[in-house]
Amino acid sequence: MNTIAKSASKAGNLVISALFVFVMFGSFTPAPAWSRGLPSSFSDLVEKASPSVVNIGVVKVVKGKQLMPFSQEDPFHDFFERYFGDKMPQNRRQDGLGTGFIIDKEGYIITNNHVIDDAEEIKVKLASDKEYDAVIVGRDPKTDLALIKINPEEPIVPLPLGNSDSLKVGDWVLAIGNPYGLGNTVTSGIVSAKFRRIGAGAYDNFIQTDASINPGNSGGPLVNMDGEVVGINTAIYSRSGGSVGIGFAIPSNMAKDLLPQLKDGKVVRGWLGVLVQEITPELMEALSLENSKGALVGSVTPEGPAEKAGIQRGDVVINFDGAPIKDMGDLPYVVASTPVGKTVPVDVIRKGKKMTISVKISQLQDDENNTIAAAEKPAGPELGMVLEDITPEIASGLGLTQAKGVVIARVNPYSPAGEAGLRAGDLVVEVDGKEIESVTDANTILTGFVEGDTILFLIERQGATHFVTVKVRE
Repeated sequence: MNTIAKSASKAGNLVISALFVFVMFGSFTPAPAWSRGLPSSFSDLVEKASPSVVNIGVVKVVKGKQLMPFSQEDPFHDFFERYFGDKMPQNRRQDGLGTGFIIDKEGYIITNNHVIDDAEEIKVKLASDKEYDAVIVGRDPKTDLALIKINPEEPIVPLPLGNSDSLKVGDWVLAIGNPYGLGNTVTSGIVSAKFRRIGAGAYDNFIQTDASINPGNSGGPLVNMDGEVVGINTAIYSRSGGSVGIGFAIPSNMAKDLLPQLKDGKVVRGWLGVLVQEITPELMEALSLENSKGALVGSVTPEGPAEKAGIQRGDVVINFDGAPIKDMGDLPYVVASTPVGKTVPVDVIRKGKKMTISVKISQLQDDENNTIAAAEKPAGPELGMVLEDITPEIASGLGLTQAKGVVIARVNPYSPAGEAGLRAGDLVVEVDGKEIESVTDANTILTGFVEGDTILFLIERQGATHFVTVKVRE
């Protein structure tokens, strides 16, 4: 009886204490679900992943010409070379630093191509401080990936390549690397965005993260919470050269797709033979498209796979071999990943009608101011540009294969034409879908436009054609 009374008394005291806490601090609210998922520490993950991350030191020979402070196009180049060229050092050795990570026990290491490009020597230092000479197995400048190899004398632990497609914006990630040559350094952050295009090339497709990435981090892994590599740290957005919380990593799935070819020493890509461009709202209206999805064909390579199959300039590619093409950036990557010689269905929209064209993919081959007189402003609305009939002299100066047509002689950068991206030297092929061969032809068409209209131009620049829309100012 006494025991029961004591228990009851204790229970009463607990109730009173709980009421006091409730009155003083409010109701009992459990922590939100998102906060319960936050890791209390990354130490276990870092301990697991760090031994697989290596520091890469390279020695490059910089030729004297590369030390010239002015480019060949600069008007001071000839002056500087004439009077100071003999005082410039002919060659010098330059050290560089980067990061990589081990992908198998045989000693294969993934890094960035720009880390080891033109390297005379490559040294790899493991987490154990053991240093090895490395050789380049394969590299791909177009995606900035490279595969190097060491012959380890000790057991090494590889990092698994994860599925970058499964990443979600907001997921936690770690960046491990060698910033400023300090040695292995770990930073944490989240996935800020996916499918970022930063103008790095045709195969732009980056993971954006706010995990700090600095010079020396290049080639290091971006690791998820399962200890898998989901990206290869490659670039940063910065005006100062240091991290501002905007870093970019190559998706691991891109590396996995290229890895077999990198091990063979050469990357072979599929080639369709088109140049594509983004479908802007103005182009969507001008071409009477229902939406902006797809890749607009701006130019078709003569005798290329696309031309042989019947794909035409102005077609909108919406599906390639079963893969939907949401925008222009999707097409180059899926084409490049297609086996050479494979015949694939390509869905296009042509003048409002959907059609399927079968194309046999070929192999992509590696590619490694003119005076214009007697120009005149085009008739019609003020566009801020001057047109000129092409003469043999102008054609030769511009490197054109034909001596007829219309060229843009001058453009006011603050005019409708300049703001639309037209440049002096552009060859005008079509206006409003109609071919033109002279300034007179262009004037005849342009006089039909008034303020507020949108004019569709097809221009040729550096051998490729592009659609450009010019909005006539009100």
